[in-house]
Amino acid sequence: MSIAAVQMTSGDDVARNLQTAERLLREAAAGGASLAVLPENFAFMGLRDRDKLAVAEPEGAGPIQSTLVRLARELRLWIVAGTMPMAIAGEERVAAASLVFDAEGRQVARYDKMHLFDVDVPGNSESHRESRYIAPGDVIRVVDTPHGRLGLAVCYDLRFPELFRRMAAEGATWFTVPSAFTVPTGRAHWEVLLRARAIENLAGVVAAGQWGRHSNGRETYGDSLIIDHWGRVLARRPEGEGVVIAALDGGSQAEVRGGFPALAHRRL
Repeated sequence: MSIAAVQMTSGDDVARNLQTAERLLREAAAGGASLAVLPENFAFMGLRDRDKLAVAEPEGAGPIQSTLVRLARELRLWIVAGTMPMAIAGEERVAAASLVFDAEGRQVARYDKMHLFDVDVPGNSESHRESRYIAPGDVIRVVDTPHGRLGLAVCYDLRFPELFRRMAAEGATWFTVPSAFTVPTGRAHWEVLLRARAIENLAGVVAAGQWGRHSNGRETYGDSLIIDHWGRVLARRPEGEGVVIAALDGGSQAEVRGGFPALAHRRL
């Protein structure tokens, strides 16, 4: 059973982004994938940070979610829908929500990004304050899939290994990390951090990224990766919109975890 990571260059037009996502999800399904991961902000990257407030959807309704439901059903494809802005009752800000749909089009999980990117990028003029318009999540989310027990994370979460260790303790055998990494931090840390999270948890990692120059002038790093439980890169797409597909070997993972029981050796 194969998994796809979808790489996009999303902009400020929701309809156009959804058309691109549909084309690439169809490519993933045609390539034999039974589950596909979309990148962070796959449906919308506004000209201004606050623009996301205008396109936020309530849970269970709206054009973004209806498109995902339709495609999951039609393609018989599990979809980890990167992130999208979701309205929160009683809150002016939105959630950056990663939704999981099964092959029947049912939403089976939702993870709201916990760690928000409030940083000035070193050696660069970029400055980000995600918490101005995004409310952080506070619930760790692990969900059963045909590929094993999945732990959900998003982008900046990658820098917090305790989150991944908690998900591993809850039975996660692999992680998804939809992202929109900056170019400077991507060059310095992206692959290193992804492989570290895989190695230290003996778990697969599927990282779907945004890539290129966006309509708001921002540039993202791309380099979407699929990594196995031993830290080996199985597939990657450094640049351009497209899809990478690989299979995570659950049998080999179980054998390694049994003979190399590092997770059971922790002493805190």
